[in-house]
Amino acid sequence: MMPALPVIAVIGGTGAEGSGLAARWARAGYRTIIGSRDTARAEECARVIGAEGMDNLTAAATCDIAVLTVPFAAQKPTLEHVRDALAGKILVDVTVPLVAGRVMRVTLPPEGSAARIAQDVLGESVRVVSAFQNVSADRLEDTEAAVDCDVLVAGDSPAARREVVKLTEAAGMRGIEAGPLDNAAAAEALTSLLIWINRRYGSDGAGVRITGLPGE
Repeated sequence: MMPALPVIAVIGGTGAEGSGLAARWARAGYRTIIGSRDTARAEECARVIGAEGMDNLTAAATCDIAVLTVPFAAQKPTLEHVRDALAGKILVDVTVPLVAGRVMRVTLPPEGSAARIAQDVLGESVRVVSAFQNVSADRLEDTEAAVDCDVLVAGDSPAARREVVKLTEAAGMRGIEAGPLDNAAAAEALTSLLIWINRRYGSDGAGVRITGLPGE
């Protein structure tokens, strides 16, 4: 018998990136929950993609793996709100520390990365993994389309990193383990570079590829 797939909750998942990821996991057969501060909005968004809609706290309590897709300014208060419900679970942090008016310039927080802030807020009972910062939200929304980039997956728990690589593959992308959580700073910084490249070359989906791996 195949092991049951984990239940995925996308916290703050009504935006383009969160709903795009949720739609891909729902299509791959995962029980997928959209979380929001507004339950009615979550339910409406979830109905469109074949998922379930709940408030953020209920979604966090129901899931096995939570995925945080909120703006940087909302990261800490959202995590503080759901912290107790995430104890013993994996939290995939998609947050990028962008500063309004300076999104094309790398600006990392004093803690080193948004992922490190998430781990500090949640404590060691939660295994924080950083992923999906460099994926175009527009490409994610089209569940029929391939996403032409790799996903860098950083976290201190090797087992948790492997679980997130599986989620990445289920969403139609290649996940690349990128080492401990401190390495999340590099992926977060790349987002500003990609925004600049998109603006310079008139693209909406520049991404990153890791080349030279065995088997390529």
